[in-house]
Amino acid sequence: MSKFHVHSLTQKTYKRTVLWAFFLCFSIVICTALLGRATYNFKAALTQKPDVAIYLLLPEEHIGQTTLLRETALTREYLADTKDGAKLIKLVQNQNKQWEVALIERLHE
Repeated sequence: MSKFHVHSLTQKTYKRTVLWAFFLCFSIVICTALLGRATYNFKAALTQKPDVAIYLLLPEEHIGQTTLLRETALTREYLADTKDGAKLIKLVQNQNKQWEVALIERLHE
């Protein structure tokens, strides 16, 4: 079994080791910051921007285009083009200031 001997390191290998450690730590910090920012953006989209929240809350509907029909302080109603045709989607804001889907109704032509 080999052991690590610090006194046998050359200056070149020591610098290379330190640089790799620095870049690895730097990349971990950058990745963590990017993930944190992405999480914050998703939370902001669900709480502050209901027009984006409709796409995040209903990914299985494959929503193409939305039209805002009615807006009140706590509700928003949309006409959405989905893979199954036109649908009426109603979003309601809960006590935590987050938007939730209250109604999905398929419309007839």
